[in-house]
Amino acid sequence: MPLSDTSVRNAKAQDKALKLFDGGGLFLFVSPAGGKLWRLKYRFQNKEKLLALGAYPDISLKDARKKRDEAKELLAKDIDPAEVKKEAKATAAALELEMATTFEAVAREWFSKKRHAWTPGHQKKILSRLENQLFPILGAKLFSSLEPGDFLAAIQKAESRGAIETAHRLAQLCGQVSRYARIVGHTRYDVAAGLTEALTPVQTNHYATITDPAEVGHLLRAIDEYTGEPSICFALKVLPFVFVRSVEMRGAEWSEFDFEAATWVIPAERMKMKRPHTVPLARQVISLLNDLRNTTGSGRFLFPSLFSASRPISDMGLLNALRRMGYAKGVMTIHGFRSMASTLLNEQGYRADVIEAQLAHGEKNAIRAAYNHAEYLPERRRMMQEWADYLDGLKTNKD
Repeated sequence: MPLSDTSVRNAKAQDKALKLFDGGGLFLFVSPAGGKLWRLKYRFQNKEKLLALGAYPDISLKDARKKRDEAKELLAKDIDPAEVKKEAKATAAALELEMATTFEAVAREWFSKKRHAWTPGHQKKILSRLENQLFPILGAKLFSSLEPGDFLAAIQKAESRGAIETAHRLAQLCGQVSRYARIVGHTRYDVAAGLTEALTPVQTNHYATITDPAEVGHLLRAIDEYTGEPSICFALKVLPFVFVRSVEMRGAEWSEFDFEAATWVIPAERMKMKRPHTVPLARQVISLLNDLRNTTGSGRFLFPSLFSASRPISDMGLLNALRRMGYAKGVMTIHGFRSMASTLLNEQGYRADVIEAQLAHGEKNAIRAAYNHAEYLPERRRMMQEWADYLDGLKTNKD
């Protein structure tokens, strides 16, 4: 007797598997666990075979009968319905794989693997370049179909609006994603190689700085005389002595300082090279920090924002202070304190390796970098004190 919707719905699990036949080889398989599965028993080339048609109630009795009839039509044409199902499944899987290898999918895969080695700020910057400048043009395209011209068309959008450096950064980003795609098998070669050859060269603009000793003295006096937000004032006073990067300076926390050892250890996550960096503190810096402790010592940051103690001052705050002192963009920048120290220390004959170690510039060999970090520390400590004394001399010598 053919099945009915009611008999299918009311079928109960038993100790043993139950088969409820509908006709034409179609039956409902009821497992001891209660699952209800549609099956079709048929013969093809004198062999008995079984075809899974789906689970009830996702597949109703009416749907199951339709699938049975479609299978019978294939059998009438001497076509095995199981093979047709297998081919359809393979096609769907291939399409799904194809959709998973679009430029956007591959780029997000690459980003998820690399992001943990980057600062939150760098993660945000890379993701922004992908989402706002590359995905709108390349995102939906299959990686295997991309040609150099596709990448070039995307990055030349930035070049056409005059953002030459951005275009070069986008070319570099495309290259990183493409090399990853080649390694994991999404493409056979680095299709984004050599893109910068077709771009306008970047005109390198060095950070504006002051290296004339007399002008350095004027700058230090201007900083001492500047009246403004305490965090900004103290940060500008300390910065010439330690010449660290702005992000390292602004994010300084009291827990990073050892006043007895006169050292400041900047944690790896705030360093560009992702390695902890030790800054020997001259007597002048210790004195400034002791004064600062009376103002911000009860909080987390040395230089908290005026608007919220839970975050540090901004780079713009420091920059605006320089501008108010009369130092225009082309004269002095926050990064310029590093260039100032590098130039003058080299002129005074300090060893280049020691200066580079104090500037925390990248050392390609990690073992050598760790060795230099420890090996140069006594020499760096002496250099930093002599540098502080030198700056004090420039500041007091008004002639």
